[in-house]
Amino acid sequence: MSGLVGDARTWSPDAQEAVRLLAVSALMEGRDRAEVAALFKVSVRAVDNWWTRWQTGGRDALLSRTRGRRVGEHQVLSEAEQAAVRQAVLDHTPSGLGLSGQLWTRSLIGELIFKLYRIRFTEPGVGKYLKRWGLMFQRPDKRAIEQDPEAVRVWHEESWPAIRAQAKAERGEVLFADQVGIRSDQVTGRTWGARGSTPVVRRTGNRFLVKAMSAISTKGRMHFMVFTESFDSKTVRAWLADHKDQVELHFLPSYSPELNPDELVNADLERSLPHTHRARNQAELASETRRFFHRRQRQPHIVRGYFGGRHVRYILDE
Repeated sequence: MSGLVGDARTWSPDAQEAVRLLAVSALMEGRDRAEVAALFKVSVRAVDNWWTRWQTGGRDALLSRTRGRRVGEHQVLSEAEQAAVRQAVLDHTPSGLGLSGQLWTRSLIGELIFKLYRIRFTEPGVGKYLKRWGLMFQRPDKRAIEQDPEAVRVWHEESWPAIRAQAKAERGEVLFADQVGIRSDQVTGRTWGARGSTPVVRRTGNRFLVKAMSAISTKGRMHFMVFTESFDSKTVRAWLADHKDQVELHFLPSYSPELNPDELVNADLERSLPHTHRARNQAELASETRRFFHRRQRQPHIVRGYFGGRHVRYILDE
């Protein structure tokens, strides 16, 4: 035993294993536990622990054991079960699997696991699995249930590339357009207030509406009009017929507003007006709406920025 020198705690796992076996052997030969502890520079408690392990488990109980668990070791759910739950969360809503609601929470995922495998998890327990699966708590995008995925695919892969190619060949400009309505009683955005006391925004109790139509291009150009009257579809069709050599109209897939960058203009308008607008009548609201569009026309970098939205970047891809 004289060949082992130094503090046993600094040795390799194999050396520590040898020390434990040698220490037990010395105890079996009749050496005093304090003497053995001093020999191997460990505490008497450590020697007592080794001896207890030897008595209860024999030699195997003294072998080195890796601290902690390997990834996936002693998981309550098997790898296949975990993969099944993860895919169910990604591919379905809770209501689609017989649960309540449209959005997944840790509690609902726990209910799904119990429904599938009859195993109960706490919310923190579910959270550990979610982290391991690389899932994050996020605000979802909205999609109309009437949207046709095949029509969206055709737009991305066939319609839009053809429109872009035609515009390039004819040296034309593609404009994305949309219409929006602004109400006098519309309140969007947030403001600061005392906890437990909802802030109050004072404005006219009269209700009136103005409408706006805008069109934007990737070059940063914006065209717009603000109006209060309604347009007859026959009037629009007649105007297009009179200008068919200058304007060609294409429609995005139905129920797919996320494909139109001009929707981001509308959102920008609705966010911006509450900070400035105190219109008391329709004329003032129309004037404030025009000011917004005139301001954006002088900011082509912002107009180009609308095309950087996550769902409309396809427009910039060649």
